[in-house]
Amino acid sequence: MKGHIFRRGCTCKRKKKCICGAKWAFVVDIGKDPLTGKRKQKTKSGFPSHEEAEAAATTLIYELSQGTYVEETDQTFNDFSKEWLTIYSESKEVKPGTIRVRLHEIGKLLPYFAQLKLKDITRKMYQDALNDLKDQGYSDSTRDGINQTGRMIFRKALELEVIKKDPTEFAYVKKDKKTIEQLEEEEVPKYLEKEELALFLETAKNYGLELDYLVFLILSYTGIRVGELVALKWKDIDFLNHTISITKTYYNPNNNTKNYQLVTPKTKKSRLKIVVDEMVISALQEHKEVQKKLMEQVGDVYYNKDFIFAKMERQHGYPIVIKTVQNRMARLLALAQELTPHSLRHTHTSLLAEAGVSLEQIMDRLGHTDDQITKNVYLHVTEEMKKEASQKFAELMRSLR
Repeated sequence: MKGHIFRRGCTCKRKKKCICGAKWAFVVDIGKDPLTGKRKQKTKSGFPSHEEAEAAATTLIYELSQGTYVEETDQTFNDFSKEWLTIYSESKEVKPGTIRVRLHEIGKLLPYFAQLKLKDITRKMYQDALNDLKDQGYSDSTRDGINQTGRMIFRKALELEVIKKDPTEFAYVKKDKKTIEQLEEEEVPKYLEKEELALFLETAKNYGLELDYLVFLILSYTGIRVGELVALKWKDIDFLNHTISITKTYYNPNNNTKNYQLVTPKTKKSRLKIVVDEMVISALQEHKEVQKKLMEQVGDVYYNKDFIFAKMERQHGYPIVIKTVQNRMARLLALAQELTPHSLRHTHTSLLAEAGVSLEQIMDRLGHTDDQITKNVYLHVTEEMKKEASQKFAELMRSLR
């Protein structure tokens, strides 16, 4: 492997001692150009001494001999992040919503690194960026997401041999330590007690607008997500075996009725077949008859794509948008606006826990592999049950005196 060390730009020709202050450099053969067959060389200068230039050249030669040499590019973070996003979206089954999140997270890193070369971004620079985001008030979860996206970008750059070192390797998201009081008061998501749920469903049945009762009945009795509900089609209902299959979810960030997408569920575990009560099946059958009459009435105007929760007035047949479900619940719960349609998913969890269903079975029914919020609801309900059992035992013992 050929190479040599020299003073770059030295003007002290044929003099024993350099007095012009030229720095040391090296040039090393690094192989052949695959297109021309000509030899390729790597030159690096700026070394203050012959020894340092020699050491750097030796390191390069060693990397070449071991097959670990990486010729870093001058690609900027901004340019490579665009390239990465394309690779990311094409290499796996990624939903449009996830792409939007990744774009948002890249946008938070751009002010720090946009025009910097990837190879020039150091571990300290990356860690300082994460720390600055905390100082700006971004939440732990938001910074976790930004860091996750940053890691994926730099790891792909490392894999493609665009850089030698990953600046995110030892990075961490700085978080404030929770006090004992905060740990003891771990937030439990809002949900309805069974009496409140019964009253809510009764209100939806008597005072709800079109589809309200069926929407909230299914959300309550299955615990599925609103996007999964809106995407349901009649082929997903097994009237004989009383099951509902979850195979897709609805995506429409702009709430444009006609401009929607059906995408895969949130996770693989979210693909479910849920057994439901006879009451749910009966309500679905009744709605199917109503929908059938509407289709006969409007004829070809009906957008017939088999949707269960299809619009009954304007734009007949198109699936209702998620915003509609949120607005309808706000209307029915005017006195409890902190609740959302997702609260019914937590309500379903709490009622299953109260019925004695194990946490593992609940998470399986909801399509979770590991979800802290579900665990918090479950633990809250079971703790209350333990307290009640303790009180009943104490009352029993007192009655024996």
